[in-house]
Amino acid sequence: MFRIAAAFALACLPVVAHAQTAWNPDPWVEDLETIRTALHEKYANREWLEQERGVPIDPILDLVESMVRRAGSDAAARATFDLLIRKIDDGHVSLRWPRPEAPAAATAEAPAPLPTSPAQFCRAQGYSARGGGGTAKLLPGYTPLAAEGLFPAGIVPVGEAHVGVLRIGEFSPEAFPALCEGIVRDLAIPIDRPCEGDCRDALITEAYRRLTFAWMERIEQLRGAGATHLLIDETGNGGGSEWAEAAARALTPQQLVSARFGFVRGSHWEKQWRDLAETLRTAADESDDPSEKARLTEWAAQAEAARAVAATPCDPADGCEWLGRAGYATGLVGSAPDGAFADVDWGASVFSAGQYAYPYRSGVWNGPLIVLVDQETWSAAEEFAALLQDNDAAIIVGARTGGAGCGHTWGGTPTTLPNSGAVLELPDCVRFRRDGSNEVRGILPDVTIPWRADDGAALKRQVLEAAMPDALRRAEALYAEHTQH
Repeated sequence: MFRIAAAFALACLPVVAHAQTAWNPDPWVEDLETIRTALHEKYANREWLEQERGVPIDPILDLVESMVRRAGSDAAARATFDLLIRKIDDGHVSLRWPRPEAPAAATAEAPAPLPTSPAQFCRAQGYSARGGGGTAKLLPGYTPLAAEGLFPAGIVPVGEAHVGVLRIGEFSPEAFPALCEGIVRDLAIPIDRPCEGDCRDALITEAYRRLTFAWMERIEQLRGAGATHLLIDETGNGGGSEWAEAAARALTPQQLVSARFGFVRGSHWEKQWRDLAETLRTAADESDDPSEKARLTEWAAQAEAARAVAATPCDPADGCEWLGRAGYATGLVGSAPDGAFADVDWGASVFSAGQYAYPYRSGVWNGPLIVLVDQETWSAAEEFAALLQDNDAAIIVGARTGGAGCGHTWGGTPTTLPNSGAVLELPDCVRFRRDGSNEVRGILPDVTIPWRADDGAALKRQVLEAAMPDALRRAEALYAEHTQH
């Protein structure tokens, strides 16, 4: 606690020296108590924070309270709150401050002009190029594929091996504006009117379909270009969506099993499990297939049991388990053959990867596999790496990832602070690794590279090049072990 106190004190020295006697800290202290309650009742990574990060909630908040009382101004108190969020250091914990109100005399902003091109339309829908070019392309001898594609790709020689490099900067179609623009042209989506409801659903559904085809096509192009090993570069990848589960399954013939799932007890997850149980019971009632009806009824019972857990409060001091547990990161089903749920409306309700069952298929790549990560690999990108690592399907190379883990489901559980109006966002779920650890700790590489995300290109190239022979040997051994079985 001395180190924690010292860090906070040093950070706040510039602001505590200007205390104003007229300033009242009580509203800020009340907001801090709201944060305390939320951390105790809503924060999925509470045990990780206290046990692994070594940040005890109540002592650290007591310290913050003493600093707030001495802050002397709203600006200084706000800075102390921001410091608390940085100390928690969880990729899915944030505090959003309200924007300053515009002056009363300010005129209303003119409505945004309607798009006049597919590019403008797609920007309005949230599509923007992001993710950067990655790191593996820095390797000596890297040659880009001649064929164009949505994902940057190339071949790099390492000894006798020809390593196919496939770059993904984000697991989300919104990171690929060209994807959206092609859909707008091909489907003749009107760009002179808002795209909502059915229009937006059609756009995102087609975007995921094309994204999956582009992913598989690029893998096949690398194999056709002579790749003997495959390296997926997800350095600097900020995450994305559950499409990461489908993308991973295309890289191995193994039937991958997703991470076990934990959730915060309370009304948020009680509602989600109740809604799922009702959906599955309705599907069971409407099914004419006795086998399918029995499966749906069993899954509905599992969802109902999870709902009961979510509705039961737990104080770890009483010896109960803080988080509820049920199913997998993909739903009640953690593993399924290709296309198992492709033809039923309820498929994605029990196996989320099933919504990409057409066209994704497993085993598009069948060979030694490496995944490259760094400290700026987050969220769904960590889910992707963890899924392959925990199923012994890939060797993870690089630095320990950022550590975001599972995030916010169905809008999350935001908490508005009563006085400042700031909104506290806390993750409401956990993905548990094969060894039982919380994914929020970050993915620990099998082959560690001594680099930082902000290192220059020359150093990155040097340390990556030095690590590649060992990474290839380990990937070959892992692949051989599975092919023998």
